[in-house]
Order: sequence, then structure tokens, then C-alpha cells
Amino acid sequence: MPFQTFTARLVGSVTLSELTKHLEFEIKGVPRFGFVAGQWLSFKTNKPDGEEIIRAYSIASPPSDGARIALCLNRVQDGFMSNFLCDMKEGDEIACQGPFGDFILRPPMRDTIFIATGTGIAPFRSMLRWLLSSSLESTPDGRGRPSSIDAQEHQLWLIFGNRTEKDIYYHDEFVCLTAEHPNFHYQPTLSRGGPSWQGLRGYVQEHVPAIVQGRSDMHAYICGVNKMLKANRELLKSVGWDRKSILYEKYD
Repeated sequence: MPFQTFTARLVGSVTLSELTKHLEFEIKGVPRFGFVAGQWLSFKTNKPDGEEIIRAYSIASPPSDGARIALCLNRVQDGFMSNFLCDMKEGDEIACQGPFGDFILRPPMRDTIFIATGTGIAPFRSMLRWLLSSSLESTPDGRGRPSSIDAQEHQLWLIFGNRTEKDIYYHDEFVCLTAEHPNFHYQPTLSRGGPSWQGLRGYVQEHVPAIVQGRSDMHAYICGVNKMLKANRELLKSVGWDRKSILYEKYD
């Protein structure tokens, strides 16, 4: 069967950094767009010469947002689709298909560490806002997923690595979630932080051992570039983690 094609209308655009935007779309014709936190959509449009361009982007909003979905994406030099999306104006429309992907929360719920760099934060914003929500939602596919009740009984860590302070997307959001949920621990780390930065410094993998402390009864979700993924996977496997407890999505 061919995949169903939807029309997404841009309803909001926020600049997160010089090259990064948060885009909010409304999926037309549906009261609720069903997906599982962590999944992605395939967007498609045509170049002026008629060539069809298709690119995948993780959904950066929770499934509880009705017919709305959000993206967090960088402008890529000479990347037609990323620049097309970032240049869209409110009311503009684009075709998309999905949802797709198996980078989703796995039952049973355990203490969990989320590791992200750059726009790899997108699926974790979706997962964490859903997990930490007060209202319970059944998942669109009907399969068992960790619920927000499960999440309240476990410790959740987010290590978010970037170069400088201006690159920390959704920082205030995650700070607020930390204040509201004692079991959520937000740990941004900067590789090139300025002298005024009071948080962690260095790469994400440098801060994983302090959280794991030799445990292997946790889940890890990792999203970002391959070099970072490899470093964290090798680190966790070196302390006895089963590969099935380490889920990842590569962005390059």
C-alpha cells in the first residue's frame, strides 16, 4: 500500500540559533495526528526544475498536541530542503508522509539516560514532554509503551551536548521540567563554553559514567552524529550493558 500523504501548514516559526529553527505545523484534515514519541516524518517538495526532494525529520513535539507537530532543524549549506523549510512563511504548506521509525520508548520502563547533541534533541523533546506529562495517553498503534505513570517511578537524565550557550535549544523548557519533576535531571554540557558558563563542560560521553555508576539495568537513548553515538555505545558496552538496552538514531 502507498503511504498516506498529508498536507502540513506552517503555523509558527521560532529562531533557535543562527542556523537553527523550531517550526510548528498543523496537519490539515485530521483532528489528531497519531504518532509515537521519537518517530519522524518524510517531507517532500520539488525544485524549480521539477526534481522531487524528500528528507526525513524527527518530530520534536509530543503526541498530545492534537493535529500539530514541530520540527527542530538546521540550515544545511547547499541543502535544498532544510533551507526551503526554514524559509517558509506562516500559512505556507508542504507535503509529508509518515510517521515512520522505531526509535521509540521500549517497555518495561527503567531508569533512563537520554544523550543528545545539536538537533538530536528533537525526538527527546517529544519523548520527555510526553513521559513527564500529567495526562495519560494511549499510543496510536495500541501496543504497550511506557506511560507517564511509569516515568514518575523512575529516574530520567538528559545529557545535552553543544558547543556554546547559544546552541542549547529548549534550555528554559528543560529547566522548567526539572523544577516540576524531581525525577528528571537535566545536564547540558558545553565543549566551548564561555567563562560565565556555570554548567558542565566537555563532551557528553565524559558525563555518562557519573550517572551510570557501573549499573547495567537502565535504558539509554542516543541521538546525534555517528562519532558521538559510537563513543557512547562503546562506553556503555564496556561497563556490561546489553546492546538491546542501547537505542540510537544517527543524524549523519
